[in-house]
Amino acid sequence: MKSILYIAFASSLLCSSFTLTKENKSFSSPIEKIQTNIDRDAIISYSKQYLGTPYSYAGNTPKGFDCSGFVNYIFKHFDVIVPRSSNGYKNLGTAKKAEDFKVGDVLVFYGYRNKTIVGHVGIICEANGMHSKFIHASSGKAGSVTISDLDSDHYSKRFYKCVDVLPR
Repeated sequence: MKSILYIAFASSLLCSSFTLTKENKSFSSPIEKIQTNIDRDAIISYSKQYLGTPYSYAGNTPKGFDCSGFVNYIFKHFDVIVPRSSNGYKNLGTAKKAEDFKVGDVLVFYGYRNKTIVGHVGIICEANGMHSKFIHASSGKAGSVTISDLDSDHYSKRFYKCVDVLPR
């Protein structure tokens, strides 16, 4: 009788340990995490450490970034899932009014050759409406992660929208 009770106790202990392990693993998945208090300034501080990283077509590592690879990499560090492709931002979120732009929002631009296709993204690092500055991986003159002015001719003409990708 004691051996049956011992086996039952050991079995229940063993089963509960598997359940706890599985539950702990589910909380470590970025998709399952719910963060509501991400520090927007921390996003910018983290992103600025990559200034000067070379532009690399389809790059998404500190060895080289393209624009969406950079934005994706930065937000992934904060467990925020965003599109990997710049075109993935076309229908994402609701466009914000310029006076509502915040540090950490994502700026979405049309391509420089085709004004109907989304082709570039960056993260606002200094919010001031249409006079904001943003950090991004540029394939242009800089050829690296750099900070640019939204109100420059090159970017103001291509501006599509600004979206907040952070959880509320």
